[in-house]
Amino acid sequence: MNIIPQKHSILVVDDTHTNLKILFDLLSNQGYRVAIAKNGEAALEKLESYLPELILLDVMMPGIDGFETCKRLKDNPNTQDIPVIFMTALSDSGNKVKGLNAGAVDYITKPINHEEVLARIEIHLQLKNLKTLEGMVNERTTELTETLENLKRAQVQLVQKEKMSSLGKLVAGVAHEINNPVNFIHGNLKHIQQYSLGLLQLVELYQKHYPQPEKEIQDYAEELELEFLQEDLSKIISSMTIGSNRIRQIVLSLRNFSRLDEAEFKPVNLHEGIESTLLILQHRFKTSSKNPAIEVIRKYSELPMVECYSSKLNQVFMNILANAIDALEESIDSGNKEPTIVISTSELLNKWVEIRIADNGNGISEETSSKIFDPFFTTKPIGSGTGLGLSISHQIITDKHGGKLECYSTLGQGTEFVIQIKSSQP
Repeated sequence: MNIIPQKHSILVVDDTHTNLKILFDLLSNQGYRVAIAKNGEAALEKLESYLPELILLDVMMPGIDGFETCKRLKDNPNTQDIPVIFMTALSDSGNKVKGLNAGAVDYITKPINHEEVLARIEIHLQLKNLKTLEGMVNERTTELTETLENLKRAQVQLVQKEKMSSLGKLVAGVAHEINNPVNFIHGNLKHIQQYSLGLLQLVELYQKHYPQPEKEIQDYAEELELEFLQEDLSKIISSMTIGSNRIRQIVLSLRNFSRLDEAEFKPVNLHEGIESTLLILQHRFKTSSKNPAIEVIRKYSELPMVECYSSKLNQVFMNILANAIDALEESIDSGNKEPTIVISTSELLNKWVEIRIADNGNGISEETSSKIFDPFFTTKPIGSGTGLGLSISHQIITDKHGGKLECYSTLGQGTEFVIQIKSSQP
């Protein structure tokens, strides 16, 4: 049943006809719309289809008295916020306390003083309006807060998307520019090896059949260090071949990391994504004048191909590993002599896979770890971090892949991030 609220309306509940008439005339003359009920049961029945702004309720009535009626009003979600003012000839404090405990907001003592009644009604209607206004303000504040949070998330996504898009384009562009000349070099190394081998064999034949060449030839052979050249040339070509293969692997890893053409879900090898990310960050693992090398321990299990947004997942690996390196660099300053990152993968039940990335840095407090995925939250000095990386990573795992990303940390021992996603989506 639809209940229609009545503005500036008052329900008067009293079993005495005279009191009802006095109050009806008094309130009507003041512009209020007045409804009446002769007992508690009648009032409760009327309130099923009519909601006044205030109720004047007699205490002593046949059937259910005012205290019980008020209690039932406050138990009903539809009527619990309507202010109730008791009317009674009982003036002892015990009854007043009982009425207030039942949910009444005020007391009027009989015989009724007209000016007092009007004053109390006006006060409580104003208070009710203030509460209503407060509720509207709170509701609007909540809406604005949610809107602000949505704007923050949108800003985070736009900033990070642009950042990763620029990085992806840069990486893909560099990989493309390197790839063409490297392939040219790599393709010709085989021919150089064949040609140089043929020339060396020709020189050996000359030495075999003409062991005593002219002095000019002998002098030039000594100047070239011919014996060393014959021995070293094949080694140089072999090293160049190994180097070109390594460059081609790097280019492939760069292309795997960027994956600009893979915007849709597709099955990928997660280990390839992790290795591509490690390659991008390789320069930060090496020994420097200030820091020892960071050891990366891989504990890979056999995983199925995982359906995912591969470039976004690589972004998550990049953010978590970069944070681990930052944490280890801080711990080195605190005396950590063996900075280590452990990457573990495993297949779980029901087609879930898990990736754990742990470091043995200084760790973070429980209070900090509870905020670690909040947008713009960072523990780094001003200018060293935006507080976006882990927030974006959490959104990528939870929103984009329906997975879980959790952080576990102990001060003085290190931090571990645990990623869980399904290998196939429904």
